[in-house]
Amino acid sequence: MMATEKNTKVEFDGALGERLAAALSWPNGKTRGFAIFAHCFSCSKDFVASRRIANALTDHGFAVLRFDFTGLGRSGGDFSDTNFSTNTQDLIAAANWLSENYDAPSLLVGHSLGGAAVLAAAPEIPSLKAVATIAAPADAEHILNQFTCSVDDIEANGEGQVDLGGRPFTIKKQFLDDVRAFDLPAQIAKFRGALLVLHSPVDNSVGIENAERIFKAAKHPKSFISLDDADHLLTKLEHASYAAEVISAWADRYIPAQAQKTQTEGNVVAAESGEGKYHLHVDASGHQLTIDEPLSAGGTDRGPTPYDLLAAALGGCTTLTLRMYADRKKWSVTHIQTRVEHAKHHADDCAVCGEGHEGRIDVFTRHITIEGDLDTEQRRRMLEIADKCPVHKTLEKSSAIVTSLVE
Repeated sequence: MMATEKNTKVEFDGALGERLAAALSWPNGKTRGFAIFAHCFSCSKDFVASRRIANALTDHGFAVLRFDFTGLGRSGGDFSDTNFSTNTQDLIAAANWLSENYDAPSLLVGHSLGGAAVLAAAPEIPSLKAVATIAAPADAEHILNQFTCSVDDIEANGEGQVDLGGRPFTIKKQFLDDVRAFDLPAQIAKFRGALLVLHSPVDNSVGIENAERIFKAAKHPKSFISLDDADHLLTKLEHASYAAEVISAWADRYIPAQAQKTQTEGNVVAAESGEGKYHLHVDASGHQLTIDEPLSAGGTDRGPTPYDLLAAALGGCTTLTLRMYADRKKWSVTHIQTRVEHAKHHADDCAVCGEGHEGRIDVFTRHITIEGDLDTEQRRRMLEIADKCPVHKTLEKSSAIVTSLVE
């Protein structure tokens, strides 16, 4: 997918039904994959570290969704009604929104308690290939150590006001109950993708021992990077930039550029691979194919010929058209197969070519096998439907081919 603008403001429904404010940052070229960034709870999607990391990821080909959790930043809702579980569900809602509107995310990045949230959400998002955390606590209950008021007072009064990063927040007792019950190490152990843990040894808010606990709970592949003298919020630009570049370079290994995918059907690129005289690499709307010529023609025979692919398109379209029709009619069809033969005949010798053809002509012969409980009339109708296959119609009609030379 080619980006039409660098940043797009979007909204989606969070775990509690509130509208969450988000920004979708696009790369300059083709999108290799989608990532989600979860900010620390005393920050927002527009915090300097959030923007810096998103920009670095877009430089590496990722489209990055940053959003404000329920009740934070520009998102709707009351933070006092949230807890660690709802924040985790907000992340899953973000992943679902990406899947429905663009493509499923392959990378999650989380900062501070946002890092704990991505660790908790990761096993619930099947598309993920990699997760990176920055200064993340090893358990959700760690946030209770940051409260400026007494936890006992919150339990006694049902709620209390706390200071997080210089900002006041109202915390209810249900928040305490939720973080105490949440088993984050168990969630970490469930994730089967790659994990990168970034942490500063001088972090005074979330100690370096948390990185060790996360690392031990995780399965391989896993990596650790020290952020040296960085503070918890990465307030210095050079620290945020370093973390961003490390994450981006690390992600390249697990989500390589050649895995990039486009959403647009009908975009095909065929390029010489350098692996043989006629061997080509093909990107067909994000799907990787190979084209080659047989050994007798000077090729390496490691892929179908262009005419083989043309025949495959006809056979595939025929089979799919018949399946769609049978399903719509609710007919008992258990299996459909189309075998296509391609040959060139002289028009004068071609019994099925009809009038108006001269010289040699391409003839595609289809042999269709339909298994199922169909009567004679149903089989006759299926044969008629085969001729309504879109590729069949394209091959029978004239097509316009417009060619330009790219400078």
